[in-house]
Amino acid sequence: MTDDGPDPFTNLFEAPAKFARALFQPAAEALAPDGLGDAGLSPQDMQHWAEVGAKLQSMWAQYQAEQLANPQALAPYLDPSRWMQMAEDWYKQMPIANPAEQQALLQEGIALWQQVLGQYGLTGDAPPAAEPELPRKDRRFADPRWRAHPAFALIHQTYLFLAERVTEMVDRMEDLPEDKREQLRFTTRSITEAVSPANFPLLNPVVMERTLETRGDNLVRGMEHLLADLRRGQLSHVDADAFKLGENIAVTPGKVVHETPLYQLIQYSPSTDTVMETPLVIFPPWINRFYILDLNPKKSFVKWAVDQGVTVFMVSWKSAGASMKDVIWDDYVRAQIDAIDHIRARLGVKSVHAIGYCVAGTTLAATLAILQRRGVADKVRSATFFTAQVDFEKAGELLNFIDDQQLGLVKAMSQDGYLDGRYMAATFNMLRGTDLIWNYVVNNYLLGEDYPVFDLLHWNGDVTNLPAKWHQQYLRDLYRDNRLVEPDELVVDNTPVDLGIVETPTYVQAGKEDHIAPAESVWRITEHFKGPLKFVLAGSGHIAGVVNPPGSGKYQYWLNDGAPRTLAEFRAGAVEHPGSWWPDWIEWLRTQDSATVPAAGKRKPGGKGDSVIEDAPGRYVATR
Repeated sequence: MTDDGPDPFTNLFEAPAKFARALFQPAAEALAPDGLGDAGLSPQDMQHWAEVGAKLQSMWAQYQAEQLANPQALAPYLDPSRWMQMAEDWYKQMPIANPAEQQALLQEGIALWQQVLGQYGLTGDAPPAAEPELPRKDRRFADPRWRAHPAFALIHQTYLFLAERVTEMVDRMEDLPEDKREQLRFTTRSITEAVSPANFPLLNPVVMERTLETRGDNLVRGMEHLLADLRRGQLSHVDADAFKLGENIAVTPGKVVHETPLYQLIQYSPSTDTVMETPLVIFPPWINRFYILDLNPKKSFVKWAVDQGVTVFMVSWKSAGASMKDVIWDDYVRAQIDAIDHIRARLGVKSVHAIGYCVAGTTLAATLAILQRRGVADKVRSATFFTAQVDFEKAGELLNFIDDQQLGLVKAMSQDGYLDGRYMAATFNMLRGTDLIWNYVVNNYLLGEDYPVFDLLHWNGDVTNLPAKWHQQYLRDLYRDNRLVEPDELVVDNTPVDLGIVETPTYVQAGKEDHIAPAESVWRITEHFKGPLKFVLAGSGHIAGVVNPPGSGKYQYWLNDGAPRTLAEFRAGAVEHPGSWWPDWIEWLRTQDSATVPAAGKRKPGGKGDSVIEDAPGRYVATR
């Protein structure tokens, strides 16, 4: 209790039976006809409900006390006032208050209600349908309980109708620049996803039934999950304790053979008697942990490549702290060149194959241009790009986060010289709010379900901090101003960058359903590089489109042996191939350099006379 009135959880939880009987008695009876009954609750049930209410109030009071003692504990990007302000700004832009719009919505809403109620025989026009056919479908409401009672049918059908019409309003708004329209579309979708009736316990029949079945125990478990997430400042997707680096994730054997304050270099142990003479170095994005490419032996791209006879090196970037406050993009380019040179010297080879994933692919493109300008392009025999962008004109929904207001907000969150990785995690989750936010709110908080054990989702939540100066530079120079594709517009490591001079043979992979690096944006690299290039369009998105081992038998990929000038032309003439694109890539890699050597000497890291730092996966990947 406070001077401002009763704790909101008091009214919600102190008498669930009263709520169910008085407010939603018909729905409660439909869901659990033998549950409450006309005779009321037993003394044991009453006592249990009282205990549940007391637990919930106690947990919430304890959390409130913690917040009063430490007002900075709540991460600024989880501050509810920020999202309320976003909703208020959104409402001011929408023509919802227009009387004509209101009248049209009202009339169409009444017609919808008559249609829905008619399915249940409540309009007198026809008997109830055996299986109600509702006009709008959405997987959030696929459970039969959303259709079992007319009250819940009306709730979710009205919501879908209003969400649909509000989205159409954005499309019809006049005198709105297209970039602002896209931003408003994104905001509209985010808000309508947040207010879905599925996200509220009093409106969700699945949650109501679970609450009655467990006598509120689901709410206690859900509150435990919610408060744990609030304390850590991040939404949990999985049971984090189920995974341990080097034991059941990032398990491919290898050694850390080189390190700098910015990265460690891992060399993996060979599994074949001979290996390709030209080694491979992988540059993963430093906005995530490298082990997305080494989740477990069945999914690991690293292990698969090693088994194909490739000497594989992996860069493991260090999560930023205050000591990295002056790190900029130039430092990451220099780090890539340093890794390439170290591998060449270590193995006594002329060149390496290189892979750049996402932002590290963007950086690899700049690295190739710099090496070409300096006359040492032969240090990289071939380059492969996993869902990487160089031209950001069509960069998708992330463009909604790079206006001056958003850049100012990011800067304000980076007072210690680095951006907390939880902000980036929240941003990427918002791109798929239904799947990565609200689905877990319902399952973990409302239904009180146990967290799943899923390595991919564990990796998704294993965040890394970003150097503030680099992050601002990246968002401003690349995403907002798109300067990388302007010849010599950017100078990196004292060298002008011109992608148009890159002659390195290149393999480019894009994800058909990628929402972070859209295929159309990834395609643009084909319009800038000068050398031979092969483009493959893989099924699925930014992660599953890349991490798709041949043994899984999932998805497909498309190739076009012609000379398409656009992605649309590529798709029109492409041939679909089932399964993983990895075998196509390894075949392409071997055509670049087919020479092999024995897997001996320093090809076996940590062998006799080879000084190494530590076992893979190394310390940096565990740095928080």
